[in-house]
Amino acid sequence: MAKKVLVLYYSQTGNTEEMAKAVAEGVSAVEGTEVTLKVPSEAVGDDIVNYDAIAFGSPTYSAYMAGALKDFFDRNLMSLVGKVAGKPYVAFGSTGFGGDDAMTGINRICGTMGLNKVADPVVATLKPSDDVLNQCKELGKKIASS
Repeated sequence: MAKKVLVLYYSQTGNTEEMAKAVAEGVSAVEGTEVTLKVPSEAVGDDIVNYDAIAFGSPTYSAYMAGALKDFFDRNLMSLVGKVAGKPYVAFGSTGFGGDDAMTGINRICGTMGLNKVADPVVATLKPSDDVLNQCKELGKKIASS
């Protein structure tokens, strides 16, 4: 049975979406994996339960993750605690001001759920460079292999 990886992300300008697609490309490069890209408004808590690994992507807005991803966590956090402990995750995103506050928030919430961080986040300043996109591909390979 193929390992299923969910790339759950929000993007308003397209920068984080470009990163999400690179993460998905990295996942697809690992034999025996399937990848699904979703935005938070299309996702439900069972997605976190039903996938083998998750990559969360968000830009940093007002020193925090995007409201759409935060809303997903708000709607589902309590129902996931105890159901997803140990499941691997990674985080990625873009920022306009060089901060990685969104990653800190994602890591805290994922820690509350008991998810297992398998790599440090990848963060781009504004439009992701080719180097950052390559890091995202590697992040995808890492989450697919964990």
